[in-house]
Amino acid sequence: MAESTWLKSRVRIVGGSLLAGVAIGVVGLLGGLLHYELQTVTTKLFAVGALVFGFGLLGWSGSVLLGRSIETVHRHLDRESDWTEASSRRAMARVAGFGGGIMGAVTVVGQAIESLI
Repeated sequence: MAESTWLKSRVRIVGGSLLAGVAIGVVGLLGGLLHYELQTVTTKLFAVGALVFGFGLLGWSGSVLLGRSIETVHRHLDRESDWTEASSRRAMARVAGFGGGIMGAVTVVGQAIESLI
C-alpha cells in the first residue's frame, strides 16, 4: 500500500508538469507556425525543451548528490531556510517533466503536421 502511495505522488508530480509542457509545446508550435516554417519552429522549440529538461536533470542530480550537505551547512550556520533536499528534488523533477513534455509535444505534433502537408 505504501508503494502505491509513493508511486501516485511521483506520477502526480512529474505527470502534471509533463502535461503542462505538452500544452505549452503545442501552443508554441501552433503559434510559431503563424510566422515561421515548420522545420524552424520544431527545431527551436525542441531545443528549448531539451534545455529545460537538461537543467531539471542536472539540478535533480545535484540535489541528490549535495542535498544533505547543503542542509547541514544551513543548520550549522543557523540559517532560517526552507530549502530541503526533498523539495529541491521535487522542483527539479517538475522542471525536467516540463521540458520533456515540450520535447514530446513538438516531436509528435510536428510529425503529425508534417504528414498532413
